[in-house]
Amino acid sequence: MNRARKGAVVGTAVALVCSVAAGCGSAGGGSNTANAAQSGGAKPIDTAHAKGTIVWATPPITQTGLPETMVKAFEQSHPNIKVKLQLQDNNTDTNRASLTTAIGGGSNTPDVYLGDVVWPAQFAANQLAKPLTGLVPNSFWNRFADGLVQGATYHGKVYAAPFFVDTAFLFYRKDLLAKAGLSVPKTWEDVQKDAQILQKKGLVKYGFVWQGASYEGLLCDFDEYLADAGGQVLDKDGKPAIDSAAAKKALTFMRGLITSGVTPKSVVQFTEQESQNVFTEGNAAFIRNWSYAWPNSQDPKASKVVGKVGVTALPSFNGGTGYSTIGGWDLYVNPHTKNLPAALAFIDWMTGKQAQSILAKQFSEIPTNKQVQNDPSVKQKSPIFSIVPKVKYVSRPAQNPNYPAIAKAVYSNVNAALAGSVSTDKALANAAKQIQSALGGNGGL
Repeated sequence: MNRARKGAVVGTAVALVCSVAAGCGSAGGGSNTANAAQSGGAKPIDTAHAKGTIVWATPPITQTGLPETMVKAFEQSHPNIKVKLQLQDNNTDTNRASLTTAIGGGSNTPDVYLGDVVWPAQFAANQLAKPLTGLVPNSFWNRFADGLVQGATYHGKVYAAPFFVDTAFLFYRKDLLAKAGLSVPKTWEDVQKDAQILQKKGLVKYGFVWQGASYEGLLCDFDEYLADAGGQVLDKDGKPAIDSAAAKKALTFMRGLITSGVTPKSVVQFTEQESQNVFTEGNAAFIRNWSYAWPNSQDPKASKVVGKVGVTALPSFNGGTGYSTIGGWDLYVNPHTKNLPAALAFIDWMTGKQAQSILAKQFSEIPTNKQVQNDPSVKQKSPIFSIVPKVKYVSRPAQNPNYPAIAKAVYSNVNAALAGSVSTDKALANAAKQIQSALGGNGGL
């Protein structure tokens, strides 16, 4: 998704509900091992003798300076390896197209690239990522939090190393709730009701902002309501299941946020950046956004709501914790790289304790390394880290190589309904037909 400087695992069925931090599994148990993916061993990664120069392609994700900070620390630890940054577009679709063109054309650079967690099946099926299975020892995968390796697996092989996790939260103006005598909402209906109260009291211009533009981010928003309503985009057999009563409930609620005035009509053009700008300017009471919205809201140079923001897990229709879409970014290796040892050394370090601690402590990103996730000093850095274990996750239909076309069928039709161009019934019927077409044809890269 365009993570606004930013961005699955389900068999072929979408929205497989998980309790993990970027894939399928349980934050408190389960296994990180995909049996087929772990069947082959390899010698330990030879970081001592790796040398030369590699190119790392990365979009300008998260806070300013993350890629540069990581490269500097890596080069200090590996003086024989130099890393050249290749900054990609901040729009995920544009970034994906650029990498597809370059690697698909046989280019040996970039050697390593940062890609969305929904890419493994697409890139593996099109020979755009080198399988890491057999190149690293089985023990390498044990460092990751439960479920993450499965999320990077396609047809029994692991195609990427999880770099950082992301998911959505509800951020709210705690000062405004206090003025109105309101508690933190527990249901989606409470969010709408409380937002209207705050608006009527003249405390805020908008009640609730989110991502409603016709792009990947809208799929993530919709998928959360859909899972909470008991629905899914594809059924367990991989067939369209979006034209359902649950989907109608989800979409009707989203449209109602707009028609009630709680959410501005312009939300149909909002990505993460636009919604975040409205919130940090102090013009919205609630926002659904990714974890990086917390440090952004506390940046005195960019935010007017420093010290006034609270954060909680997304609510549900029935009370309790709702569902949150799995997001995040993985590290992939170009199958044409001319310096595989250095590329593997880079990935080894980037997913190790030092790099993952930098991600968490300096940039408030959710680490994939489970030792770092459980480090008390890391948990103290952001309220996000203490909420993560409570989150219920929902995946996107990413384990199908035709995912881009499936995703477009969802977000383009949902956007049309939100804009009032078509009815919710028509939008869902159209989405189902287009998904069926994508499943039957070449809707991938």
